[in-house]
Amino acid sequence: MDTIYVCGHRNPDTDSIVSAIAYASLRNALGENGYVAARLGHLNDESAFILRRFGFKPPLYLSTVRTQVRDLDIDHPPCLSRKVPVSHAWEMLQGSEGYSAIPVTEENGSLYGLITTSSVAESDMGSVRHPQVENVPIFNLLSALEGRILNSDDDVFESVSGDVVITLPTVGEPLRGVKPGSIIICGQQPDVIEQALALPASCVILCQSDLGAQYRGISSGTCIISTPCDAYRAARMIYQSIPVERVAQTDNLVVFHLDDFLDDVNDRILQSRHRSYPVLDEQNHVVGTLGRFHLLRPSRKKIVLVDHNETRQSVSGLEQAELLGIIDHHRLGDVQTGYPVFMRNEPVGSTATIIATMYQEHGIMPSESLAGLMAAAILSDTVLFKSPTATPKDRRVAGWLAHIAGLDLEALGTEIFSAGQPADKSAEAIFMTDFKEFNIGEHSIAISQITTMDSAQMLERADEFREALRKIKKEKGYDMVLLMITDVLKEGTELLFLGDQEIIRQAFADEKVQDDSVFLKGVVSRKKQVVPALAALWG
Repeated sequence: MDTIYVCGHRNPDTDSIVSAIAYASLRNALGENGYVAARLGHLNDESAFILRRFGFKPPLYLSTVRTQVRDLDIDHPPCLSRKVPVSHAWEMLQGSEGYSAIPVTEENGSLYGLITTSSVAESDMGSVRHPQVENVPIFNLLSALEGRILNSDDDVFESVSGDVVITLPTVGEPLRGVKPGSIIICGQQPDVIEQALALPASCVILCQSDLGAQYRGISSGTCIISTPCDAYRAARMIYQSIPVERVAQTDNLVVFHLDDFLDDVNDRILQSRHRSYPVLDEQNHVVGTLGRFHLLRPSRKKIVLVDHNETRQSVSGLEQAELLGIIDHHRLGDVQTGYPVFMRNEPVGSTATIIATMYQEHGIMPSESLAGLMAAAILSDTVLFKSPTATPKDRRVAGWLAHIAGLDLEALGTEIFSAGQPADKSAEAIFMTDFKEFNIGEHSIAISQITTMDSAQMLERADEFREALRKIKKEKGYDMVLLMITDVLKEGTELLFLGDQEIIRQAFADEKVQDDSVFLKGVVSRKKQVVPALAALWG
């Protein structure tokens, strides 16, 4: 069954992480196995605390959903050892599976070369011009000829070499001009056998002959083999007895890895003329072969988006994925599909509220730990229900979840927002913890938000934060960068910004803007108060 990734936005907050976990759990509970919660960035400290609090592991990290080689239905031919005879490789290439190439590997599974029908044919045609072999393993030869050695058991042969000679009945000396050390192929020809032993030949092959009984047990430096093959077949099979390592293509191989992206694969294939390409895993072990036809209809990663619906906030390569659904509580963004998908967007304070409602609709009771996790996400995203995004439905659903988990919502909220930021964490790292990009009209802006029970502690590092704002604005080229330090107890936000001061003054109708900061009483929501204010100004 295909994996279906459920992921929130980049720089994920608690609602994004928890919604991915909860929705994947819901679909799997309904028997739709294969759903996996994923994240697009590192956990912030709040999310990490909440996951530990309720005994959950962080979701799988997903860097991209661009189509990779691992997503293709590649071939998985058996790999051959370097010492296997060519005849065995040829049988596999001509089998019903229709493999165009078979990898040849070292003992540890790494790639040595590639055996193809063309490489075998090239070697076979070369034997016509140069009818000789060198160091053919004797057991390879016996296997290919279906033969047996007639020599005494004391005679030991490891390999045979020499010119390959087929002898026919002739007038005079049948082996005239034949070099010592040759491989003599004959039939019912005792004179040829005697001359070959006297020469001496390196090997005598008796084809369909009953003379074998005369030479059984003979001690000789010439290897004598009896075979049921005729002379022509025996000659051809000698060349097919050589180890496949001598025929395999080893130079200028084009190989791919499972993590290679299809775009890059296409480019490299267009620059080559091979029919098949080895595929390696992370340890450089061969796992299959890739052909051009595999690229015609590639499988795409399946994905469900939660807590966002804008491409700039989503996973890299989204346009190459198969989008199955969107569950969100934000404004509609720019995600487009070429086919209908499931979408659920509700004006509530948290995506976790929507997903918890889906549990109710399907008649499924979440576990105590999962209920506590979703309740924490609702409290986090609604800032203890003090955000203007909070709705009565958020309160009802959070209350239902708290009842299942046996929790006090107020105590849990205090626990969440008192966790704070580690003192040793850099201002830039804190700034990037809950960071989102927006395109409003022709303006590109970035907004980060820190929610705390003690804003004074954060404001002690205001100069560090200002430097972080300057750095990100310069690197990314944003028109404006804002940092919201939201105080739960004060129910307001200290806004640090880098950009046009007049824009901030007009957007929030506040004359108390000083240099690059202003305290906004009652402003605690990025998506329902800050972004709409700028959107109303810029259109």
